[in-house]
Amino acid sequence: MRLLLTTLLLFSTFSSFFSQNMEKDSISRKKLNIQKIMQSPKIDGILDEEIWQNAPVAQNFIERNPKNGQKEPEDFKTTVKIVYDDTGIYFGATMFDPNPANIQKELTERDDMGNDDLFGITINGYNDHQQALFFVIQASGVQADAKIMSTADDDFSWNAVWYSAVKITENGWTAEVKIPYSELRFPKKDVQTWGINLMRIIQKTNQNLTWNFVDNKKATYLMYDGIVEGIQNIKPPLRLSFTPYVSSYLNHYDGKTTANFNGGMDVKYGINDAFTLDLTLIPDFGQTSFDNSVLNLTPFEQQYEEQRSFFTEGTELFNKGNLFYSRRVGGNPSRYPETSEDERVLNYPAKVKLFNAFKISGRTNKGLGIGFFNGITEKMEAQIVNDQTGAIRNEVVEPWSNYNVLVLDQRFNGNSSVSLVNTNVIREGNFRDANTSGILWDINDKKNIFNYSGSLKGSWVMDNGTKFGTKGEAGFAKNSGKNRYSLNGTFVTKEWDINDLGFSTTTNFANYNAYYGYRILEPTKKFNNIYLNFNVNYLHRLEPYLFTNLIINHNNQFTTKNFRSYGGGFEFTPLGENDIYEPRTDLRYLKVPGYLNTWIWTESDNRKKFQYNLNFDYYAYDEKGRNLISPSLYLRYRFSDKFKAIWQINPTFSNNETGFAGKNSDYIFIGRRQRNTYENSLTSQYTFNDKMSLSLAFRHYFSDVTYKSFYTLNQDGTLAPTNNFTKNLNGTYNSWNVDLRYSWWFAPGSQLTLLYRNAVEDYLGISRMKFKDNFTTLFNEKMVNNISLKLTYYLDYNQAKHVFKKKEL
Repeated sequence: MRLLLTTLLLFSTFSSFFSQNMEKDSISRKKLNIQKIMQSPKIDGILDEEIWQNAPVAQNFIERNPKNGQKEPEDFKTTVKIVYDDTGIYFGATMFDPNPANIQKELTERDDMGNDDLFGITINGYNDHQQALFFVIQASGVQADAKIMSTADDDFSWNAVWYSAVKITENGWTAEVKIPYSELRFPKKDVQTWGINLMRIIQKTNQNLTWNFVDNKKATYLMYDGIVEGIQNIKPPLRLSFTPYVSSYLNHYDGKTTANFNGGMDVKYGINDAFTLDLTLIPDFGQTSFDNSVLNLTPFEQQYEEQRSFFTEGTELFNKGNLFYSRRVGGNPSRYPETSEDERVLNYPAKVKLFNAFKISGRTNKGLGIGFFNGITEKMEAQIVNDQTGAIRNEVVEPWSNYNVLVLDQRFNGNSSVSLVNTNVIREGNFRDANTSGILWDINDKKNIFNYSGSLKGSWVMDNGTKFGTKGEAGFAKNSGKNRYSLNGTFVTKEWDINDLGFSTTTNFANYNAYYGYRILEPTKKFNNIYLNFNVNYLHRLEPYLFTNLIINHNNQFTTKNFRSYGGGFEFTPLGENDIYEPRTDLRYLKVPGYLNTWIWTESDNRKKFQYNLNFDYYAYDEKGRNLISPSLYLRYRFSDKFKAIWQINPTFSNNETGFAGKNSDYIFIGRRQRNTYENSLTSQYTFNDKMSLSLAFRHYFSDVTYKSFYTLNQDGTLAPTNNFTKNLNGTYNSWNVDLRYSWWFAPGSQLTLLYRNAVEDYLGISRMKFKDNFTTLFNEKMVNNISLKLTYYLDYNQAKHVFKKKEL
């Protein structure tokens, strides 16, 4: 605790220093002085109330893309009127359009950007260019919202409760928006000055326009907001909301049907104007999307995306430094039970149960961001049976455990930061504990042209002794203009290990990277934009020194005047690779021949009903008969504004690759293999209205591997043929998942979800099966069938308080 208080005091001192030295606004900013209203308008998309007649107007929008800096077209003018009252801020937007019948208005789920015209609002209550809240209303009426960061670590999983409506008119379309103060962050001052920008996207012409000019050549979007003044004597309401849930599951597996019922609650409390407490009690994550599992033959763990909303929303601070991998909280047990010759594991828990978790996060008006996360997981046991006696015993494979993350992030000079990150895991009993700390810096000059970044991190693992590892990074970059470049270096020691609460794979290496990029952001005669870049990476083992790889890369991208994109590139390793990880033994390495990788891709205009993306990737190795071919195809068709379907296929064919097969006390065995992988996915969605939808997600993954010959690994990384390895490693892995989901946002912040899930997987010790036989064996396996219903209801304390008062009267 003393260390925490000392650190907070130190960062508070930095905060005062940096706030006093923040540069004055050097970017031209429009200003709008708005008025207070006594009677709130009805949010119906029709701007016919008297309060809109004389309201201040934000107008004269400027094009951001594709013609950066050009005035808005005469036929597509935009005017936005802004007013406020004691409960929130209101926007009445009129988007003129000479052909309203062609306004794009595809229906999607909430937070999904469709083929839509849209109107967007960014609000920065602290007017510091650091962080803004982003509210989007699409011409279909569908809402989206996000937290936008100056560092581009945007959080689109953040959800707010606000009110909006749209109307298609004879002159274009209108949008009416109310954003309650409870969803905003601003200081407790009598007079407010907010940073605000307004955005409009005209989908049929692919134009992006903003109220305050945004220069695409440098800096970030948040550096270019305008100013709204005139908001006075408002009191931020108590920010307290509850989201209780009830859920029920019916599961059928291996001929057995089980049912369970759950209940819990999420709580959100505004500690003050800047900081928020998020708490989840008895969480239920049973309806999260399925993981895209693969046949993993690498020496590294597969990393999955976080699907649980509590761990994706409002986590921008916790992602600093890439030290927090939230899937560790409630992930796999940290031990596997020890058994005797007569014993076998009867039941092993697949996941650790999360008991509760909370996070506190926010940023002071001096730019100091503070985030604290705590999670507690329950004790989990495995059952072991003795086949001789029939006795069953339990063994703890994961004790009660506590997970903590602390982040202090000081922003200054508009677009720079210094951060301190600490993660900590404490497990009960004799299980391993872990701690990781890091300091990060990201410094931009006053003109936002040059950047200096880096970090220094340390990891401690306490498990029958202490293991200490380090990781360091440093870089310099020019991030503006047509010509951009950077130089970066990274080192990671052998003992670096953050996998108790983070995710890391490769260790004991150093990497040096040089980058040059050329871009044209202003349209030319044939193209809207052009991106070209060149990269050189040099890697070596840290200790003892060993060259591992030299990678030279070039890629490019072009977008034509009709908004078709295409590109390609090449990459080669002229000196081959000394792979220090595939042998899975310290100080050994496998020689991999050099390769030339070329690729080409093309993508059609996403505004059309039919869209495609075609990619072809080919690796040619400096070894007879060795190559890798990876084409992919993406097809999307919008049948109407309500119904769309997407199909993707990603096959990969790897010929004569080499990889780890096994080892004993004398030898490391390497196999030469053929691997074929097919991944098919189909997603479709029918959206009934802006609050109700039915969606389907299907994925079939199939991968088989056939070993042709085996070798022993020599000390110099070369291979020697052997007949001493006879283990069958041929195999076929299949995974099949189907999710059919009905979702209804029946009230602001409240949702009803009905989910049907079907899943099956298998692994067979044979390969090169016929496709028909592959499906026959797959569907002979035990299949999971699950139906679940979950209801969440949003309760705002301020609204509930008024309801109860009315009842008392």
